[in-house]
Amino acid sequence: MITVKNLKKSFEDGESTTEVLKGIDFVAQSGEFIAIMGRSGAGKSTFLYQMSLLDEPTEGEIFIDNIDTHNMTPTEKTQFRLTELGYVFQDYALLPELNAVENVALPLLMQNLPEKQAFAKATEALTKVGLGKRLTNLPSKLSGGEQQRVSIARAIAHEPKILFADEPTANLDNESSRIVMEIFKELHRGGQTIVMVTHEEEFSKHAERIVHLDDGKIVREIKQK
Repeated sequence: MITVKNLKKSFEDGESTTEVLKGIDFVAQSGEFIAIMGRSGAGKSTFLYQMSLLDEPTEGEIFIDNIDTHNMTPTEKTQFRLTELGYVFQDYALLPELNAVENVALPLLMQNLPEKQAFAKATEALTKVGLGKRLTNLPSKLSGGEQQRVSIARAIAHEPKILFADEPTANLDNESSRIVMEIFKELHRGGQTIVMVTHEEEFSKHAERIVHLDDGKIVREIKQK
């Protein structure tokens, strides 16, 4: 599902250059649940952002479902992200003026889905994450854990090929984190490909494979199941 070849990413700051990713080769199979771990500054989130087409690598190739993303125009990448990929961030990234079902339906409407179908899919996704009775609640009326579940529903409503999650439990209490990880496990059991950055060893144990980064390189991989 994902093939990464010689991935490098550098950031320029005046006359200095910081090399964050230093030639990563990586493969994720369809249906895998992969956790990316490493100390702060190891390059975990940068790696995720390159793979998920949210940023442009300095060098290297990224293939998603056998599609060479390097040759995509910016418009094509935007459309590909919207239709084929799903994202969960640690800060939820919900629109405060929209209620739960509207937040989930919005990307579907952006894909030109008819309104009735978009809201039906949004309702289905929210029900899947246990929020079928909170459809009309604004984010301000939801707990942090519930807001994160809305963001998961938004990420999966269009049935993405890959779900990318960057520290999805970072801002949550223990119980909310447990619920989020149970949702991820259930999605994985249903065949969803998941790539998750986490610093929590406890939650990485739910993944099939743990990929450890250090100093911009993969230093070891652990197959768990």
